[in-house]
Amino acid sequence: MTRYVALLRGVNVGATTRLAMADLRRIVTDLGHEDVKTYLQSGNVAFGSTVSDAEKLAAGIERALTDELAMTVPVLVRSGRELAAIAGGNPYADREDDPTRLLVAFLASAPKKSTVDALAVPGSENVSFTVTGREVFLHYVDGGYGRSKFTNAYLEKKLGVVATTRNWKSVRALAELTAA
Repeated sequence: MTRYVALLRGVNVGATTRLAMADLRRIVTDLGHEDVKTYLQSGNVAFGSTVSDAEKLAAGIERALTDELAMTVPVLVRSGRELAAIAGGNPYADREDDPTRLLVAFLASAPKKSTVDALAVPGSENVSFTVTGREVFLHYVDGGYGRSKFTNAYLEKKLGVVATTRNWKSVRALAELTAA
């Protein structure tokens, strides 16, 4: 049994994507997964599964959300091992004490090298970023994510892949929920 987390993009941030975490837990449990736990109200669900294909897990959750709740929501899945590596590999963690200024954008797939090479922070914002495979580590040096134009939507547009962003506190909590 492997521990995973499913990260739902855009849940409970707009009027059209309201999802009760009890419904999310039920759906994931009904798919045959075990020890299902949600974290916060923003579409994070940890679970154990014998299925070893993260894309298959994500597709199953997406399909169940559509079939049962008529919601079309992108779902990204990471294993506990992947989350542990992410939580232990943030290049900005030693530079920042405020976890609200550190975020990770999880990508559905690794972006093309050309799009990564062309990625730039808009305007004169002081944001550092590092793209590593299917994650973008973000450090908002002078302010928070809420005032920035270097957002999840911006990353999706520039990198050409679906993304969902979590703050550093959430990333660490999800890593703990999926620890073996």
